[in-house]
Amino acid sequence: MKKALICGISGQDGAYLAQLLLSKGYTVCGTSRDAQMSSFRNLTRLGIREQVKLESMSLTDFRSVLQILTKIEPDEVYNLAGQSSVGLSFEQPVETLESIATGTLNLLEAIRFTGKTIKFYNAGSSECFGDTGDRAADETTPFRPRSPYAVAKSTAFWEVANYREAYGLFACSGILYNHESPLRPERFVTQKIIAAACRIAGGSREKVNLGNISVQRDWGYAPEYVEAMYLMLQHPEPDDYVIATGETHQLEDFVAIAFSSVGLDWQEWVNIDTSLYRPTDIAIGRGNPDKAKAKLGWEATSKMPEVVRQMVEAKRQGI
Repeated sequence: MKKALICGISGQDGAYLAQLLLSKGYTVCGTSRDAQMSSFRNLTRLGIREQVKLESMSLTDFRSVLQILTKIEPDEVYNLAGQSSVGLSFEQPVETLESIATGTLNLLEAIRFTGKTIKFYNAGSSECFGDTGDRAADETTPFRPRSPYAVAKSTAFWEVANYREAYGLFACSGILYNHESPLRPERFVTQKIIAAACRIAGGSREKVNLGNISVQRDWGYAPEYVEAMYLMLQHPEPDDYVIATGETHQLEDFVAIAFSSVGLDWQEWVNIDTSLYRPTDIAIGRGNPDKAKAKLGWEATSKMPEVVRQMVEAKRQGI
């Protein structure tokens, strides 16, 4: 029976990954900075809270990381932890860099220190590419990060590549494009839109303030994306992969589908607030997932309109 350690198990991806690995017969251990205080609400929502062993670990504390690795002795480590909001990274750049870049480095160095054969997955981000215009980014596209979050993710990506090449670690980065689900918290604009549309459909008279809705993104479905993470660590050779649908939609399209799903015209309920614009932003984000399809047999099946409708349905049912 394989044993997996998921850092950042309380988040959207961590919860879905835990569910997937449990279904494959893994023993799953998850970490949080303070496991006794964390609610692990997403694990509870998926009905797997009691099946997961939970430990406290601070990714920015090397001793803490080494202790947990030594105690758990995992076969696979999935690093999904760290500050996860692009917008918040402009307000907390130091915390963002430390939690992502230093956290990833501590995991890699601790794995190297133990000398054990541990496979490592790192959560990369399409934000690293910056603005690629109409061109779909693949694994050879240069990084041009446009936020503190993207800078931190770029740093972590090259740390993984360095440890793979210099020390022979089985270490992979998944360069994931936007992926949503009912577990997405409301501080993300996608769930903010879904939640507001459902409240308005239920009788609320509120208006929704949004920033730049002309930005285009490649949106997929989180439960499918965690399958790609798993597949990367089952492949014979460690490598990096772009994980995306290959389709791009404007945020305005996302808004329109969310509101139409509850029988509303979004233009009656949305205000554009320029104070919500980011200092720098990516106009178009589009990924080329051909390598993942060719080498891993992975392909996104849920596209943006379907993902939005699933999120609306879950919110209306109180899931």
